[in-house]
Amino acid sequence: MNPSASSPGPVQISIQEKLTATLRPTSLNITNDSWQHRHHAAMRAENGGNGETHFTINVVSDEFRGKTLMQRHRLVYSLLSEELAAGVHALSLQTKTDEEAGTLTKSW
Repeated sequence: MNPSASSPGPVQISIQEKLTATLRPTSLNITNDSWQHRHHAAMRAENGGNGETHFTINVVSDEFRGKTLMQRHRLVYSLLSEELAAGVHALSLQTKTDEEAGTLTKSW
């Protein structure tokens, strides 16, 4: 069962609010992938954690213009430092500018 199909939890809402406020994205898609990792040792030790530990984030923003992939990812990680310190274990990031998103075949 994929619980991420239900309503977003407080961590996902916080991620969305922070990225929206700073990056002003033209597209933002956040998927909670935590349910796929519930069997990992670290998650079992925490009884599955809070159910909000692993996320896939696809974001399109012109705030990324002129930044390398590493700089884009560092920016996102810095914006979400509180969530990472509080239990978010992993982020899978796709970060593109409007131009890149428009010229590439969207796989998300």
